[in-house]
Amino acid sequence: MDAMTDVATQTPEDLLATYRSRREESVVQPKGSLALVNTQWVDAEQTIWGVPGRWAPAENGLTVTAEATEGIVVDGVLVDGSAVVRSKNDPEPSEIAFSDTVSGFVIANSEGGYALRVWDSQSEGIRDFGSIDAYPYNPDWVITATFTENPAGTTMGFEHLKDDGATREEVIPGEIRFTLDGIDYNLAAFKAGRALQLVFADATNGVDTYSVGRFLYLAPNPDGTITLDFNRAVLPPCAFSYNFNCPLPPKQNRFAVAIEAGEKNVLRKDGSLLHA
Repeated sequence: MDAMTDVATQTPEDLLATYRSRREESVVQPKGSLALVNTQWVDAEQTIWGVPGRWAPAENGLTVTAEATEGIVVDGVLVDGSAVVRSKNDPEPSEIAFSDTVSGFVIANSEGGYALRVWDSQSEGIRDFGSIDAYPYNPDWVITATFTENPAGTTMGFEHLKDDGATREEVIPGEIRFTLDGIDYNLAAFKAGRALQLVFADATNGVDTYSVGRFLYLAPNPDGTITLDFNRAVLPPCAFSYNFNCPLPPKQNRFAVAIEAGEKNVLRKDGSLLHA
């Protein structure tokens, strides 16, 4: 039986089980969500917690100054003096190795600032990780909505967890509309690569699911509809590491009802919550 035939004969429950297994594998990878141990913004020459060297802003990233004995390797070259570390938004971003298990790269924000992200493939989060708790498959939470394209350049401000109420403008490609139990919804999802990213909250948050909210990745259908399969709702990266700064659900994406589908919480090996 070939792969295409095998997928065609699987039940929605089977497909969801495969999806969730791959999710659990992804978060423990060397640069998976559980591996992030620091995100530190650099606005002047400084040290960075957990790694050697002195770091300073550069034109499209950071510069690092270190001695060869500190063991910092940038783009395959041992640093002995100073080196430029290009940001992820550069056409040729740099990769940093601090040891066999610790690595890093530089990210940028919309204001032109840069931060070093540090990843540890043997982080405490990976060592403690047990599983991602989730609801069983629920066909009631597979919803067909309409998708209407917005004028080009339509944006909306999204707050982020660590931004003290400031908003970041994100492109909103279209309106997602549906009616559920007599209530009309008009949701805002922003562009995330080739997909749309819906950041939502519901009545389960802080009770049965992670308190900040959850994500759902979507793609419009050719016929002008869009399928919201909340069984594939995932926890945001900040549920795995406090070193992420996740977008928060805007008002129109906050459901008064309980969406009992999708991922719930990150659990330790002993079954307790990794984060509240």
